[in-house]
Amino acid sequence: MQYEIWGDQMPAVTLQLDAGESVYTQSGGLSWMTEGIQMDTNMKGGLGKALGRMLSGESLFMATYTAQAQGTQITFASGMPGNILPFEISPSNEIIAQKGAFLCAQPGVTLSATVTRGLKSGLFGGEGFVLQRFSGSGLAFLELDGAIREYTLAPGQVLKVDTGNVAAFEATVDYSAEMVKGFKNILFGGEGLFLTTLRGPGKVWLQTMSTAELAKRILPFLPSKD
Repeated sequence: MQYEIWGDQMPAVTLQLDAGESVYTQSGGLSWMTEGIQMDTNMKGGLGKALGRMLSGESLFMATYTAQAQGTQITFASGMPGNILPFEISPSNEIIAQKGAFLCAQPGVTLSATVTRGLKSGLFGGEGFVLQRFSGSGLAFLELDGAIREYTLAPGQVLKVDTGNVAAFEATVDYSAEMVKGFKNILFGGEGLFLTTLRGPGKVWLQTMSTAELAKRILPFLPSKD
C-alpha cells in the first residue's frame, strides 16, 4: 500500500491499493474513490467491540474497502484543521489516542476503547475517561488537531500537559492527572484544577488545538434564537 498525505491545514490521505488490499474507516468516512473498489459495512468485531468504539468517539458500523484491481485509489479527509499522521502498529508498538482520532487503517489494526487510569484522569485529564487504543499489526492514520509536536520521553521523564493538548502516545507511556498546586493557581491560573501527566518511556504527540476548545471559542459568536 502506498499513500500520500496532502492538503496543508485541511489534510487528506490518498491510498493506492493493489488488488486484494483493504482499508477500513468509520461509517461515512469516505471522501472519494476510483472504480474497482468494493465496500462492505459491518460492526467489525461484533456488538461489544462496536459499542466500545462508540464510547471512544467512532461510529457503530465500520466500512471496509477492498481493491478488486491494481492501482485503485481511495481518499479520506480530516474533518478539522490539523494533521494526519501515519502510525505503524505492531504488538510492540501500540498507540493510544484522543477520542475521535481514528481516520482509517489496514484490517490488521484493531481499534478499541481504553479507560484512563483513575477517576481524576477520566474527569479532568484531557480528552475524557475513554480513549482509543490501536493494536494488532498494520498502518493506521489518525487525524490530530492543530500543529503537532512529537516528544520522546526517557524512563521516568515527565511532561505536564494542559487539557485537550494530548493527541496520542505510545502505550508504554503512563497517563494520569495531577491537581494544580496552590489556591491562587486554581482560582486565577485559567488552566483548571488538573493537568495531564505523561511519564516515560515512550513517544507522545501533543497538539496545539482541541476540537472542544475550538467549539468553546466559536460558541459566543453563534447567533442565538432570541
